[in-house]
Amino acid sequence: MAEKKIKVTLVKSLIGTKQSHRATVRGLGLRRLNSVAELEDTPAVRGMINKVAYLVKCEG
Repeated sequence: MAEKKIKVTLVKSLIGTKQSHRATVRGLGLRRLNSVAELEDTPAVRGMINKVAYLVKCEG
């Protein structure tokens, strides 16, 4: 059974954001603007995406 994947893209700059939000974005594997990470669809990853939803775009 294949794991579900989510593609997450950083679409807004981290300048002026909270330190914890920067750490969350880094934890998702995103480095610079328009960088993309393909992650497993788990509750932990969903929570991280929800926390920084205003900075990222997710598909799939």
